[in-house]
Amino acid sequence: MNIKNIIRSQRVRHLLMKSCAWLPDRIMLPLQYYMLLHRWPDLKHPKRFTEWIQYYKMHYRNPDMLRCVDKYAVRSYVEEKGCSRYLNELYQVCEDATEIDFDKLPQKFVIKTTNGGGGDNVLVVKDKDSLDIGATIQKVNSWLKKNYSNTSREWAYSGSTANPRIIVEKYLENSGTSLDDFKFYCYEGKYRFLSIDKNRFGNHKRAYFDENMQFMPEVTGNYSRLNEAPELPENIQEMVDAAEHFAKDFPFVRVDLYNVQGKVIFGELTFYPASGYSPYSPDDFDFELGKYFKDCKIENWGGVNI
Repeated sequence: MNIKNIIRSQRVRHLLMKSCAWLPDRIMLPLQYYMLLHRWPDLKHPKRFTEWIQYYKMHYRNPDMLRCVDKYAVRSYVEEKGCSRYLNELYQVCEDATEIDFDKLPQKFVIKTTNGGGGDNVLVVKDKDSLDIGATIQKVNSWLKKNYSNTSREWAYSGSTANPRIIVEKYLENSGTSLDDFKFYCYEGKYRFLSIDKNRFGNHKRAYFDENMQFMPEVTGNYSRLNEAPELPENIQEMVDAAEHFAKDFPFVRVDLYNVQGKVIFGELTFYPASGYSPYSPDDFDFELGKYFKDCKIENWGGVNI
């Protein structure tokens, strides 16, 4: 069950969660988990991926996460990794939507706030001439007020919500085909699973592959599954290598990449996929994703208090 399907309004979702901000994580996270997945999590001895993500929220504190979830600050992390070639073109960055210079922008572009997550706070503009600039400014500025760390208990977002900004980037597209999201699930810097999202802003569907790039047609999560395996790009190994390079500093992270006309483009680093509330089918896949957490070197979890 996806809470976005139950409560359509992003504003209402955040107000609901904000009203429970006084509850400690050890109470709020199990409650959220039960509300969305209809079972109580085992957070003392997690086995499921969805349980491990709650555990990860509560216990893992790596300062690098704070900038890695910030859609502007993460660019410096990518540059430090020697991978600036993978960054999307950045047009503008500002602190208020009134500062966006629309006259200097091309016909197509994407506006994001640096504190967004889960696909929220993204505006895709395919025709600038038809854009209501006044309404756009109002909408984008409203996004700056969201606090994801309070509502979802995702600690990593506590930094990006402190100083949210607006970025305007190049609109990515593949000629004649949809722009697919390639999401690499990495544990201790090792790629284990890949999900590919198609038609993200339309009839959103997802396909899963194992670490040997074998299609897993029976697996689905919080989006409809693709019945046929999408074609993998010729440079898929380059994408795996890039994902593992970005992931090696963390026990777990999902590295999201694009492939545009054969060029790899960095998307984002996701530490809490679906905030750990995605229902998986078959149910065993939740355990399959979770088992690799057991191999993570917990003694190296900086700042952990267990």
